[in-house]
Amino acid sequence: MKVVVTGTRGIPDILGGIETHCEELLPRIAALGVDITVTRRKGYANDKATEWNGVHLVDIDAPRSKTLEAIVHTFKSIVYAKKHGADIVHIHAVGPALLVPLVKLLGMKAVFTHHGPDYDREKWGRFARFMLRLGERMGTRFADKVIVISSVIRDILVKKYGRNDCHLIYNGAPTAHFNNDDSYLEELGIEPKKYVIGMWRFVPEKNLEHLIRAFDMAFPKDTEGNRRDGMKLVLAGDADFKDGYYHRLERLTREQEVILPGFVRGEKLQTLLTNARCFVLPSSHEGLSIALLEAMSYRLPVIVSDIPANKVVELGDESYFHLGNVEELAKKLKSNAENEFHKVSYDMSRYDWDKIATATAEVYRSLNIEH
Repeated sequence: MKVVVTGTRGIPDILGGIETHCEELLPRIAALGVDITVTRRKGYANDKATEWNGVHLVDIDAPRSKTLEAIVHTFKSIVYAKKHGADIVHIHAVGPALLVPLVKLLGMKAVFTHHGPDYDREKWGRFARFMLRLGERMGTRFADKVIVISSVIRDILVKKYGRNDCHLIYNGAPTAHFNNDDSYLEELGIEPKKYVIGMWRFVPEKNLEHLIRAFDMAFPKDTEGNRRDGMKLVLAGDADFKDGYYHRLERLTREQEVILPGFVRGEKLQTLLTNARCFVLPSSHEGLSIALLEAMSYRLPVIVSDIPANKVVELGDESYFHLGNVEELAKKLKSNAENEFHKVSYDMSRYDWDKIATATAEVYRSLNIEH
């Protein structure tokens, strides 16, 4: 059984939720005996490797364009899959799912993973939103198997398209590796338990500006320019495109002296998550945030917006604030800093990547590929 995976920028060490999903998932599926290839967008690949942890890597050109990049790359990936004898094409996300019918037309099986209603993202214009909705429709109606990463998404597909046979397979949480080496913190100018952390791509729907404003309200500067309680705000991540939003955000972070370590992985990220005071996710759109799950795996207190995708994680009331309510978020941040710090025990059993890989491989095998 040969599987080609597309709809992602690629793996490993490429920024993005779907990218992290595939980085954790695909090597585990390969270890279960599945011949699996991921097609990477050439402009994002950090190396020229052709194999990583048992997963075949193929780099395919695509225009560096917010609107055309994903669909052009997916088209080329499907053609590649047919040419190289793939049995299954596994497409991630609603935009690339527009081409699920092409997979079927070329005689291959199609698996579609729905990571969330991307047409709700603020960065898209009217036409792009229409195409993303159409992609959701094409993927849901024509894929042989549909995987959803949360019950919220499953309910959307049942209500809109009557697709009752979706496979609910959650996102997972990477294994926590606690790291108390303070040298990286010293490099950034922060102290253990004296900083709030967020980590995402810098896009409008993450509402970074809400967090920055709330942080400024919770920890105002004194006459010497120092924050109350010595707190700092760390935003780990980067933007795919240096557009107008990015430049506005850049100015705001500079004015508020936000610490921007960039896209952080490995021991540096482990250090940041081990020593943070709390993790914040103020976004208006999510599927099931891997960043949130990762913060939970480090037993951090978390403060998140009350959107359905975050509510499904079933945190306590103290962890939620009303979407867009900057004053409420500021109060939550202040309360967290004033109370004695303590680790939080979460039930992470359904976010186990090994179980998720086994469930996904079973979806492939249920297609009864014969050779």
